[in-house]
Amino acid sequence: MRTEIPSKLIGVCAVRPGLALKERLRGIVLAQRHVAVQEGPLYRTEGSHITIWCNVSGYQGPAEQNFQWSIYLPSAPEREVQIVSTVDSSFPYAIYTQRVRGGKIYVERVQGNSALLHITDLQARDAGEYECHTPNTDERYFGSYSAKMNLVVIPDTLQTTAIPQTLHKVEQDPLELTCEVATETFQHSHLSVAWLRQRGGEKPVEVISLSRDFVLHSSSDYAQRQSLGEVRLDKLGSTTFRLTVFHLRPSDQGEFYCEAAEWIQDPDGSWYAMTRKRSEGTVVNVQPTDKEFTVRLETEKRLYTVGEPVEFRCILEAQNVPDRYFAVSWAFNSSLIASMGPNAVPVLNSEFAHREARGQLKVAKESDSVFVLKIYHLRQDDSGKYNCRVTEREKTVTGEFIDKESKRPKNIPIIVLPIKSSISVEVASNSSVILEGEHLHFSCSVRTAGRPQGRFSVIWQLVDRQNRRSNIMWLDRDGTVQPGASYWERSSFGGVQMEQVQPNSFSLGIFNSRKEDEGQYECHVTEWVRAVDGEWQIVGERRASTPISITALEMGFAVTAISRTPGVTYSDSFDLQCIIKPHYPARVPVSVTWRFQPVGTIEFHDLVTFTRDGGVQWGDRSSSFRTRTAIEKAESSNNVRLSISRASDTEAGKYQCVAELWRKNYNNSWTRLAERTSNLLEIRVLQPVTKLQVSKSKRTLTLVENRPIQLNCSVKSQTSSNSHFAVLWYVHKPSDADGKLILKTTHSSAFEYGTYAEEEGLRPRLQFERHVSGGLFSLTVQRAEVSDSGSYYCHVEEWLLSPNYAWYKLAEEVSGRTEVTVKRPDSRLKLSQAQGNLSVLETQQVQLECVVLNRTSAASQLMVEWFVWKPNHPERETVARLSREATFHYGEQAAKNNLKGRLHLESPSSGVYRLFIQNVAVQDSGTYSCRVEEWLPSPSGVWYKRAEDTAGQMAVTVMRPDAALQVDTVVPNATVSEKAAFQLDCSIVSRSSQDSRFAVAWYSLRTKAGGERGGPGLGEQEEEEGDEEEEEDLTERTALLSVGPDAVFGPEGSPWEGRLRFQRLSPLLYRLTVLQASPRDTGNYSCRVEEWLPGPQKEWYRLTEEESAPIGIRVLDTSSTLQSIICSNDALFYFVFFYPFPIFGILIITILLVRFKSRNSSKSSDGKNGVPLLWIKEPHLNYSPTCLEPPVLSIHPGAID
Repeated sequence: MRTEIPSKLIGVCAVRPGLALKERLRGIVLAQRHVAVQEGPLYRTEGSHITIWCNVSGYQGPAEQNFQWSIYLPSAPEREVQIVSTVDSSFPYAIYTQRVRGGKIYVERVQGNSALLHITDLQARDAGEYECHTPNTDERYFGSYSAKMNLVVIPDTLQTTAIPQTLHKVEQDPLELTCEVATETFQHSHLSVAWLRQRGGEKPVEVISLSRDFVLHSSSDYAQRQSLGEVRLDKLGSTTFRLTVFHLRPSDQGEFYCEAAEWIQDPDGSWYAMTRKRSEGTVVNVQPTDKEFTVRLETEKRLYTVGEPVEFRCILEAQNVPDRYFAVSWAFNSSLIASMGPNAVPVLNSEFAHREARGQLKVAKESDSVFVLKIYHLRQDDSGKYNCRVTEREKTVTGEFIDKESKRPKNIPIIVLPIKSSISVEVASNSSVILEGEHLHFSCSVRTAGRPQGRFSVIWQLVDRQNRRSNIMWLDRDGTVQPGASYWERSSFGGVQMEQVQPNSFSLGIFNSRKEDEGQYECHVTEWVRAVDGEWQIVGERRASTPISITALEMGFAVTAISRTPGVTYSDSFDLQCIIKPHYPARVPVSVTWRFQPVGTIEFHDLVTFTRDGGVQWGDRSSSFRTRTAIEKAESSNNVRLSISRASDTEAGKYQCVAELWRKNYNNSWTRLAERTSNLLEIRVLQPVTKLQVSKSKRTLTLVENRPIQLNCSVKSQTSSNSHFAVLWYVHKPSDADGKLILKTTHSSAFEYGTYAEEEGLRPRLQFERHVSGGLFSLTVQRAEVSDSGSYYCHVEEWLLSPNYAWYKLAEEVSGRTEVTVKRPDSRLKLSQAQGNLSVLETQQVQLECVVLNRTSAASQLMVEWFVWKPNHPERETVARLSREATFHYGEQAAKNNLKGRLHLESPSSGVYRLFIQNVAVQDSGTYSCRVEEWLPSPSGVWYKRAEDTAGQMAVTVMRPDAALQVDTVVPNATVSEKAAFQLDCSIVSRSSQDSRFAVAWYSLRTKAGGERGGPGLGEQEEEEGDEEEEEDLTERTALLSVGPDAVFGPEGSPWEGRLRFQRLSPLLYRLTVLQASPRDTGNYSCRVEEWLPGPQKEWYRLTEEESAPIGIRVLDTSSTLQSIICSNDALFYFVFFYPFPIFGILIITILLVRFKSRNSSKSSDGKNGVPLLWIKEPHLNYSPTCLEPPVLSIHPGAID
């Protein structure tokens, strides 16, 4: 891409006014050099091709100036990095040398004083401040020689995506394509989107585009279609651009793709496309619909003689004929001569195939557009209309051909003149107008001017009203008679006959004529002569005709029904007449049927039929008419009379007669020619006027469940003493639109239960009664239920016996309504509302009592449900439920806390229910309550919930036992000799429960290295309590042996492995014996006891733990001196260390007493004269009961003065 340099920046020279004036006076003009560079900052994307222009003006020296480009990177803004030069190939620094040599960075000269810096593949590291420098060519430095601008390189985030696909469209189809265009550039930029079409190596054509200024534009190929709305570009959402071409053209075929560009505005106000992206393409194939073609048929002339050749040329005019498939067929007088498919192989008709085999005819394809039919030797019968038909075919994927459009030109008639003939033909018939069914006789007479030259062949033809010609029969020149295709069957039955009466006279007879035999009857006579080669040739043809008109039998056929008594009462008689026109001869039969539609129905059914052969046939539903109906047919006409006596409502309705006209065929079969239906005759049979009246009084009835509902229905007046009544009982609910039938008693006293009685189960509870008076009817609903509430009424129908001894409904009337309200008993359920708190220990039993103080009925059933509120759980949960059938069910809480095996229910008395929770656990804590539902039986035996109540709450707290574990803390130290054994006893003074189990572990306690004590504290003075915590931190614990609560031993400590023996002397006393003691075993020991208790679910948990006081053990080395010997023997120890001390003390006391007494006897100078008194202080004696050190007797200085 090349950026044009503004013309105003090229060749601009800035002149200092004062200097220019002085130099002009000397005849010399000097200019000031000025270097200009494209204004920055410029924002460009990575990977793009950027150009930066630079020009110089006001310079001296050569016209072509040199340019040098450098960059100041943001990481070192003061350091110049040289990029490229137009004069010095060694100018670039190393980081740019390879790109300059590779042509990725170069300078393009636009003019001598103007150049462009090109960077073809912009990288992120190319961002910085660029400097354009022009080396001095002036006599002296004057002006600016360089200029700078900033370049910012941003990531290329433009994305243009579309789904690649191939579409097959038909001309005029719509096309819709979408393209996603998105960018994440932080700078303010505009997007332009364009849809383009490309075919092969052609230049892409712009279909439609949206510029950066949001202006739509199309190329010249699509501009008009865009202005008409045929081509649209719509933006859907923020990133989707949709192209729509509503009516495709063949010229639209090609690859469609979208191209997007991201534009940014440079400081000089111009817009620059930082990056362009194109999507993948969609290949659109458009099949043109222009499949039109035309066909022409040509020949040289129209008049020929026998034996001449003729050529017909069928010319096809269409586009792309070689790429399309056409089939051609040739026809003569609408009969197929030959057909030729796309493979150009002709297939000839059997007649013409023989001529083609003898070389008399040829069908060929002259070129892709020309097809030829040649007849080398015309015959007389070749005269007629010739035509060709061209059909375009489409080849399927399977290789088969299917027919598409077919066209044919106008027929070309030709005349082949025969040898001149002198014959004439005359035709005569027995009548020109006849009635259908009568016979036709024709005669054809041939007259010749001289002696007949050969033989005659005769064809009888019929030309109907539509000018369609059909062969009736023909006689060939050999005397053989053959019927036409459409007359073959009639001829076989003798209905059509042809014979040669005389050599020049031919007759045709048609018997039992039909309407379709009407038309122009033509006798076609052909004269044949035998040629020289023995072949028969036609020398002349003549024809003559006569018209025949046949009147159809059904013409004017009509039927009318009349009656003089349209309205009658019961037991009266009425007549119906069916009049048929016109009057037909006896050979034409007519059948007449009387049909009847009873009142209230929509279908007619046949009553009686006079058949075509004069018989009477009764209908399937005419049994009620037979005994009271008479039917009569007039001898002089086809009119039929129907008489009905003792009329009743079953005879009321609509009557009509149907007449059918019949014709006997040539094969003795019958054909119904026409059927006519008369007008409708409505006969009304009137009933007596009713006098029925039913009581309309209203009443209200309120009662309690299980009581009977008494309903009455009273008939105040009736039409006849012989009247019977049907009573229908209804109930109307407020929620229903209409009343529902409960019970129906028919006029014959039969019972029918309504749907409501069946659905609600009322049948066992209904009781109907008809009183002796005859006009009072009662309905009783036993054991009333609440659902029986509603509005009750009766519907009375009055029935009388008709003349045909059938009961009919005369009238009906509805009574007044009885409003019935059925209530349930009042609820009296009440529970104890006592509340309380209960605290228990684990594994104990909790009793929850639910007391019913009062209930609605002693026959009621109770459903009792216990539930609990858990702490920090707002919803209550069901613990257990006792159904009203006394079935115990566990709730969801029972499953969560494993209560199923710990719940026990008992009811010591009626209304008292106790729920026991055995072996309780801490998680069983909560607030418990019970809810009771009272259920009562309805009168139908269905239980329903009448009331419910909730008892007071009981707060239950389950606690674990208090820890009471104590281990003996007073344990004597021991001294043993090497190789001896020492015992470590662990005595449990007290425990928390009799079910406790203990885990015991013995530890060796040693001072860690670096501590102030170097060994165990035996024989030394006790440390102060403030140092105890520090001592624990400096103590290292090593396990000797551990025994779990399940009596499982842990591993032995490595120093004592194999030398330990465990004993349980009693449930509370454990002993560990260390065998083969060594001096290394010297130290402090302790035991730790964990107390374990069984939980409610039989799982064991640790309640507490306690550790004993340290036990000091000293092991003497066998190589010890007298000290070890003495300490190892108790008797010797006491003799050496214990007994001498009191003896020695007594001796000293005795000496002091003696001296004291002696001083008292000489008081002259004792004490007062300065003689020192003898002070005796208690000697300081140190000894160790464990004999770790020998006893020492020391008298401190000053003890004895």
